[in-house]
Amino acid sequence: MMQRSMFPRDIFSEMDRLQRELQQVFEVGPSIRGIGRGGFPALNIGNTSQSVELYAFVPGLDPATIEVKLERSVLTISGERPDDLSGKEEKANVHINERFAGQFRRVVSLPEDVDSDGVSASYREGVLHVSVKRREEVQPRRISVH
Repeated sequence: MMQRSMFPRDIFSEMDRLQRELQQVFEVGPSIRGIGRGGFPALNIGNTSQSVELYAFVPGLDPATIEVKLERSVLTISGERPDDLSGKEEKANVHINERFAGQFRRVVSLPEDVDSDGVSASYREGVLHVSVKRREEVQPRRISVH
């Protein structure tokens, strides 16, 4: 009779894990014009002619602990998610831990026409929404022909 472990570790799952780790090391960070490498928090970024809209998915965090900074068209979101397992009195054997814990920092390059005075951020139901207005002088205008 062949015994199987409750948590099998086969060569294919190890190769998959190693491939994901290598991709994270060599891929570049996100920008408004390209696909990011992922990480925490997950981001959705879009734009209109009036603004750039960013949504960061940060469930369970206190909004007061999230830092949002815009400097020279570079938006940085940083903070820390506490480890739920580290506060336990009894040492736990963790078999799978897919929830990110620890410090995080996401950096996004925005178009050069954003207005650093027109930034607003709000947090609702685990989603951080950052809106960055574009400068008025670069807004498209309709010119009437007489």
